[in-house]
Amino acid sequence: MRLKFFALLLLTTSSLAQAEPTPKEQLLQPPAAAQHYTISSAAGKHGDIWSWKTEDGKLAYRMSMSLRGWITETDQTTVLGPDGRPTTITIRGYTDSGDATEDYSVDAKGIARWKTAVDEGSAPLGNKRYSSYGGPWLSSALDVDALVAAGSKGIDLLPGGKATISIGAATEIDGPAGKESVKLAYITGSGFAPSPVWLDKNNRYFGNAGVISLLPAGYEKAGPKLKEVQDATEAVMVRDVARKFLSPANRTPTLVDNVLLFDSVAGRYVAGRAVLVEDGKIKAVGAAGTIKVPEGTTRIDGRGKTLLPGLWDSHLHVGGSDWNLLQNVATGITNFRSPGSMIDESLSILKRRASGDLLAPDGKVAVIIDRKDPLAAQGALTVSSAEEAIEAVRKIKDAGLSGAKFYTSMTPAWIAPAAAEAHRLGLHVSGHIPAGMRPIEAVRAGYDEITHINFIMMQAMPQDVVDKANTAARLEGPAKYGKDVDLDSPEMKAFYAELAQRKTIIDPTISVWEGSLTSDGSATLPAYAPFAEISPPAISRSWKVGGYPLFDGLTRADFKASFAKMVGVVGRLHKAGVRIVAGTDGYGLELVRELELYQQAGLTNEEALQTATIVPARMTGMDDRFGSIETGKSASLILVEGDASKDMAALRRITTVFLDGYRLNADELRAASGFSGKPK
Repeated sequence: MRLKFFALLLLTTSSLAQAEPTPKEQLLQPPAAAQHYTISSAAGKHGDIWSWKTEDGKLAYRMSMSLRGWITETDQTTVLGPDGRPTTITIRGYTDSGDATEDYSVDAKGIARWKTAVDEGSAPLGNKRYSSYGGPWLSSALDVDALVAAGSKGIDLLPGGKATISIGAATEIDGPAGKESVKLAYITGSGFAPSPVWLDKNNRYFGNAGVISLLPAGYEKAGPKLKEVQDATEAVMVRDVARKFLSPANRTPTLVDNVLLFDSVAGRYVAGRAVLVEDGKIKAVGAAGTIKVPEGTTRIDGRGKTLLPGLWDSHLHVGGSDWNLLQNVATGITNFRSPGSMIDESLSILKRRASGDLLAPDGKVAVIIDRKDPLAAQGALTVSSAEEAIEAVRKIKDAGLSGAKFYTSMTPAWIAPAAAEAHRLGLHVSGHIPAGMRPIEAVRAGYDEITHINFIMMQAMPQDVVDKANTAARLEGPAKYGKDVDLDSPEMKAFYAELAQRKTIIDPTISVWEGSLTSDGSATLPAYAPFAEISPPAISRSWKVGGYPLFDGLTRADFKASFAKMVGVVGRLHKAGVRIVAGTDGYGLELVRELELYQQAGLTNEEALQTATIVPARMTGMDDRFGSIETGKSASLILVEGDASKDMAALRRITTVFLDGYRLNADELRAASGFSGKPK
């Protein structure tokens, strides 16, 4: 059962072939007595949701949110039948992914019909319950209460899937009226992993807690405590999974013989190779049939397969879900760089991974620094001066983490002194480009790396777009003007050359913008299509989106033309000698699609793979242990079906993952991380 609260983790509603979305002015207005929830994080409040009953007996909801400039304005009315199930649902408004319009109804014959921005269908309702595609998050309270009432038998869902809920121990929190007791529960079936939700003392929906929390107004300060309880509970769950895989039986010597090997340092494939893994290391690399192995070695026939260094996701925000880290391993990601995670969460992940209590990639973590502002990044260290920015940098260093990431609301004048302090302390400096700056100015002020291709496009944007880059203009500007940028103008060529001369690193995350700019809602996004049939129905459904809402008379074709220019920029940066690192800013499932887009940009298969192997290993200073298949390095490798030199999609067909020398069966990893089979 989908929880709308988690919609921000996915791309959400959009426009298929419907009328313009209902404007904000025409949406419902909550009465003074409406139940009020807030959306908040450590950075502050991001929005409100109200619920009430209308004069004609309908349940009504109104949601208003601005999350770093991405706007959601939606409402919903619901009519309940005698059995408490919705008989009609009407959703209006828009999100940052477009038209939120959704209609659901049940006719006199018990046939349920639904139409959303991305799909429509009908089916006998029977004992099932419709799980809506979007709408205000608080309406999920109805679904949670229904699950509690259903007990262990759970609920079958439309359009598909089944969900159950389990209720755990109580936690005491401080509320506006004093001490209160709430219970942590977990919903299974709606996502890849159990989803936490909080119930009140009567086992009815109370709220959600996390990096972003949805809680009753007045309870915002309880969010961090509830999240802490969730994190501790989840740590126990994933510990048991980790210990199953990280067993001595999976760390015996292994020989992969007669395999096609990707040499990431030379940037070439070598046929007929053999690799011995022993004691967590790559013990030997040689010609097929030439390596002597100790007694008891597991032998893997590598014919028809490709052996590669484990993949890096250089834009993976760790924290929030330990289960996602397990899924990363299942999909071949053995290393990561997080360009923005919370300090306590990051330290917990690194500690538990080192002790064998968490199955996760190995990597480095940066922390976001942003100016105190309504548009500040959630989870950021927020500052109000250059001096405070410098102190935030020192806090990151004192925590033992690796980098500072500056964000879009930072005052430009604060970047240079804060970056200088970061470099003095040996930290990597990366970031979004603050409003009012162009990317070359940020690099000259001390950036080692720029994240997201849309911020590279800011170099060619009109000044009014640059000045509003901490709002939705950071995408709307490139979407509107990108198609008209001459990527080979003298100014752009000089820009690429200076980035190369300064050894600047670019983290494009171009697959993020593919859905926003090119999708019309008719098909699953390319990054996720190979996983759609093996993922929970609610997840697969969310992977159909209609793209960013059109504006200023632009068409989807205009957006596609602008996206093509973004792809073109990646190719030109690479050709100019600028280092590229592959990152997803998502689940991690998007990584292979990211590499495929690099190939479209003009990189060779081998060059694209280097952006997810040796280049990020060097960027993080971890190339002495990772990033290539060389004797003495850590045995973090992936074995895939097929010839990856001819088909990048082979990287999804993993048979074995070697993580720090542990030999892990990919089928078992996929099953443990929520997949029902192999991706296409």
